[in-house]
Amino acid sequence: MNTKTFIRALIYLVVFTSLFATTNAATWKVGVASVIITPDQPMWMAGYASRTNVSQGKVQELYAKALALEDDRGARLVLVTLDLISIPRSLRDGVEAAVMKEQGLPREGLLMNCSHTHSGPEFRIGRGPSDWAMFGPNGIPGAKPGDEYGRELQEKIIGVVRAALGSRAPATLSYQHSRCGFAMNRRTLVGTNYNNFPNPDGPVDHDVPLLRVEGPNGKLRAVLFGYACHNTTLALYQISGDYAGYAQQYFQEANPGVTALFMLGCGGDQNPYPRGTVELAQTHGRTLAAAVEAGLQTRPRPLTGPLRLGYGEVAIYYAGPPARAEYEAKLKSSDRYEVQHAQRMLDRLNKGERLPEKYSYPVQVVQFGSDLTLTGLAGETVVDYSLRLKKELAGPALWVAGYCNDVMSYIPSARLLGEGGYEPRTSIFFSEIHPSPWLPTLEDRIIAKVHELNERLSAGAR
Repeated sequence: MNTKTFIRALIYLVVFTSLFATTNAATWKVGVASVIITPDQPMWMAGYASRTNVSQGKVQELYAKALALEDDRGARLVLVTLDLISIPRSLRDGVEAAVMKEQGLPREGLLMNCSHTHSGPEFRIGRGPSDWAMFGPNGIPGAKPGDEYGRELQEKIIGVVRAALGSRAPATLSYQHSRCGFAMNRRTLVGTNYNNFPNPDGPVDHDVPLLRVEGPNGKLRAVLFGYACHNTTLALYQISGDYAGYAQQYFQEANPGVTALFMLGCGGDQNPYPRGTVELAQTHGRTLAAAVEAGLQTRPRPLTGPLRLGYGEVAIYYAGPPARAEYEAKLKSSDRYEVQHAQRMLDRLNKGERLPEKYSYPVQVVQFGSDLTLTGLAGETVVDYSLRLKKELAGPALWVAGYCNDVMSYIPSARLLGEGGYEPRTSIFFSEIHPSPWLPTLEDRIIAKVHELNERLSAGAR
């Protein structure tokens, strides 16, 4: 190489390095905090109707974690992750009101996501059958499980948001992603019915999206990562975060001083396989933690902002409610949960209540400049939603999370409603709120709301 060529190459290198340094400058302020939310007394556990007793100790702590982001214009977003089965709307509303008053954080600046562990406390509104009330705190008959725990939980979440906002410091943000493979579609056609059974040919989303937070010195401070899979490796009577809890634990142990946060994707019809033991939950946790480590080795997409935040609600409609005579006919069903659901609806009708015809469903969209769009969908969204949105929303990287802000029921796609089975049909037997399955129009209505919010934010940037 002659001198002239060498100098030209050196100039190109300097310019490239300068551009990268400018692009990845510490234009953000980021804070992170966590708090233990493990119940300090026995509670009825969430997720399996076959359980007959309260929790009996723990194999792992449960956490609430908060990641607070502020761009160079002062726009703020706080992401809260919870090792819990659900986020009741009342919990979201209570936290939102408190942090808006205390911190001035707008509604669209708070996004809450739960891991949906089935080894945590039962903490859902309108979850039946109501005979589980005999297993309230300390096994007191008639007690309402979760009342005291819910009050303490809300205060802890408000506190962790406060701590994250209070710890903001200069940082850089990058988006990366990798893949993980233990999730499998759990809907298998047997005869004319769809059973909960591993289906290797069913649709899946193995993407592991990552939000990487580094200090100005390049040291890793936090990583937010996602995966679309039910947290159902375990069915014990001991408290655990399941595979997602272990993934966070193992990553943090391998990276001292770094906070790992898990955001569940559209895993409503996905299960971890194989499953059934603590050892398998640990194995899946290590697998996911390794996928996060692998993702951090990929080429990062620097995020420079600005933050653009959108939050809205859309009405989704029930297919019924059935007439009184239909509920009365269901009282003769051989399925005791169908009988209990029908009786609960009849009890409401006998009190003079009018059963709801629709539900106000929240949708949240966050744009990190033109580099990344994060969509937060409510309920137990199935994988069809993320796969469809990734096809329809062209442009920057897209991260689709389910189980955000209000986890009120399964949110099946039109395809699943046509097929039938547990998620779209019989899961409502455990509800005290929902009178019937959803109309298939819910998918298009939810997707349209995502597009509306996304287009509104993009138009505001132009």
